[in-house]
This record gives sequence, C-alpha cells and structure tokens, in this order.
Amino acid sequence: MPRLALYALAVCLLAVAAAVVSFVRGSVLIGIVWVLLAGLSSNMTWYYVKRGRAARDSGPVTG
Repeated sequence: MPRLALYALAVCLLAVAAAVVSFVRGSVLIGIVWVLLAGLSSNMTWYYVKRGRAARDSGPVTG
C-alpha cells in the first residue's frame, strides 16, 4: 500500500474518532464537519490505493 494511502487512512480513522467524540459531547455541527472530513480522506485512500495498483501493474515505463 502506498505511503500516501496509509496517511489518508490514518486521517480517516482519526476523523471518525473525532466525529464520535463530538457527537457524544453534543456538538452536532462539528461532528458533521468531522464526518465530511472522514469521507474525503476515505476517498483519498481509495484513490491512492488504485493509483498504486495501476502503477505496479503497468510495470516500468521505458521510452
């Protein structure tokens, strides 16, 4: 798994944890912001995973 995908996954997990804490404390607006950030970082994770697989499967570029 590419390094950027791991970083994005870590951000996603931390954002989900922050959203849970925000909702438990009663701060709905901040919780929604954290959920949106979790969704964005989840999409970034999948993008970097797919990009890494495509780069790996295409092999070395020789011109």
